[in-house]
Amino acid sequence: MGSQWTKDNIYRKSVRDGYRARSAYKLIDINQRFNIIRKTDNVVDLGAAPGSWLQVLKTMTDGQLLGVDLNPIVPMEGVITLTGDFTTPEIQEKVRELMPLVNVVVCDAAPHLSGAKAYDQARVMALNEEALRFAEKLLKQGGNFVMKSFQGTDFNELLELVKERFYSVRVIRSTATRRGSTECYIVAKNFIGDADDDRKKTSE
Repeated sequence: MGSQWTKDNIYRKSVRDGYRARSAYKLIDINQRFNIIRKTDNVVDLGAAPGSWLQVLKTMTDGQLLGVDLNPIVPMEGVITLTGDFTTPEIQEKVRELMPLVNVVVCDAAPHLSGAKAYDQARVMALNEEALRFAEKLLKQGGNFVMKSFQGTDFNELLELVKERFYSVRVIRSTATRRGSTECYIVAKNFIGDADDDRKKTSE
């Protein structure tokens, strides 16, 4: 289905640069501004299909990359992909098996929107909270977290939850976000974690 956004400048640039989606530039922008990804980081990408963030991550780190999505992700050399729901214990355990040490979790996922504003915002917040729980369970102490959200009802409550778990939290709007959108990104650095977490000891 066509739309007014299909052929905008960023879309055309993504085609020229070989990215699977225009969202690639959002991660590039975020990392340039906040240095979320380091060269040796292991990164988990939630809601990774079609894989544009994984393409960008390959240029940012030599560490292990793993993408999870409900939809299959076209294979990419050097990247592990899982098809399934990242909110389930089964997928979370599989991620832990494949990547015992997770330095960074990123999430560009969003639910399919119905057009009913209150309903859609509630679903966005629920998905955001699940992504935060995933990060809490798998992220090493001191790790980083990036998550797409939409400003609206209950957003400030979500932000407070993130601030309880990370030492540095910023809300930013990417330069690649479409004009007029309420889309934003929560950029959280230095996960407080658990002092007794064995994954912290593994990284030392």
